[in-house]
Amino acid sequence: MSNLEGGIVEDLDYSYFQRRIYTLTGIDLKNYKSEQMHRRLSALMARCNAKNFVEFCKLLEKDQKMMQTFKDYFTINVSEFFRDENKFRQLQEDILPLLLKRGQRLDIWSAGCSYGAEPYSVAIILDQITPLTRHTILGTDIDTTILDKAAKADSYTTTDIRSVPAETRTKYFTQTGDKFKLTDRIRSRVVFKQHNLLRDPIQGLYDMILCRNVVIYFTDEAKDTLYHHFWEHLKPGGVLFVGGTEVLNTFKNSGFQTITTSFYRKVA
Repeated sequence: MSNLEGGIVEDLDYSYFQRRIYTLTGIDLKNYKSEQMHRRLSALMARCNAKNFVEFCKLLEKDQKMMQTFKDYFTINVSEFFRDENKFRQLQEDILPLLLKRGQRLDIWSAGCSYGAEPYSVAIILDQITPLTRHTILGTDIDTTILDKAAKADSYTTTDIRSVPAETRTKYFTQTGDKFKLTDRIRSRVVFKQHNLLRDPIQGLYDMILCRNVVIYFTDEAKDTLYHHFWEHLKPGGVLFVGGTEVLNTFKNSGFQTITTSFYRKVA
């Protein structure tokens, strides 16, 4: 088979794979950069000895464990409490106090929250600076299995909490064996819900939206659409908190104003 014929077959296989994955999971691979997706998926296919996308798809359909591995690998379920300590220090010392001047109770959304470390980190900070106030914190993710883990909040590892200060760790976690459980006081502060950022409508208005290290493989068009939706669902003056390597290149035209790296304020 010539290189041209091989490329056509692979493109057809990948088109089939895109359609089936969308049907099975709701994940639309057309919104992701194809070159990066091919590279990541090829590495995963090699691990399970799948020769092509069609064979890989059939494997995922019949093996739920492998399907979960695919979701974890694909959606990058990597997180930890207070990930990027300097940013969370800035969040505690500058951003949240700024938002609290606007209202005593905040509405916060952690989009692509994985197993809950991010929204729980925000809940811990708010419990420290406004202990008598119950804010609304929503954590969403496309993966229902990872959300079940987030809701339980009882099996975090030493790596998951390595950035948590010792005093905070003592106050908000209990240890059983090599696992750490979050206190019910904080666990009850976050509500989790399944949500597909690229497909499902967004409900409500928020003082702050966190979407960190989620859009890394999105196409520029998908990113622009998503950030516009975030802007629409932020209250005036609300803040978008993104990952350290994620920059809103068109923020001046999208209604966002830079506060500092990773933090953008909605302007009218």
